[in-house]
Amino acid sequence: MPKKTLRRFMPDPHFIRNHKSLQFLGRALHDPNLFHLNRRSASGAMAVGLFWAFIPMPFQMGPAALCALLFRVNLPISIALVWLTNPLTMGPIFYMCYKIGALLTGENATSIDGSLFEWNGINEFFDLLGGIGLPLLVGALAVGSISALVGWGGMRLLWRYSVIQHLRRRQLARHTTRS
Repeated sequence: MPKKTLRRFMPDPHFIRNHKSLQFLGRALHDPNLFHLNRRSASGAMAVGLFWAFIPMPFQMGPAALCALLFRVNLPISIALVWLTNPLTMGPIFYMCYKIGALLTGENATSIDGSLFEWNGINEFFDLLGGIGLPLLVGALAVGSISALVGWGGMRLLWRYSVIQHLRRRQLARHTTRS
């Protein structure tokens, strides 16, 4: 079952609840749904984490954690999935979001070469961002929403398949012991 696989990588809920830097959340971390592994919690966490992973902003884990608290879905999975966009994958993922956003907004996709990564002054950097800001945001919202829906549905299907396989194995084991 995915539950057994996921549980191996999950942190201890008591450690998270008692962590001194998270005490400002008070009793919100004591909701058992934030750490349970069931189909609803895991699929919701998949949707939350994947959505925030594609939003181009710093500290994506914060909004992902707040959404996990709000929707009462698995907190560790939501936060872990945000790391899909990390320093190695961020460039290609956000470039893809920009291209999709340019297509959706009807704007011409600006050619982004290595000049984005060269330090020519902060003004030139913000001028370049001003030209790609709207398509990047639209593309990120579109890709984030679609990936959240696909992740939510995919996790629910995977969970259902896993439960059916488990029941079939159990039924087969019963049948062979009776014979």
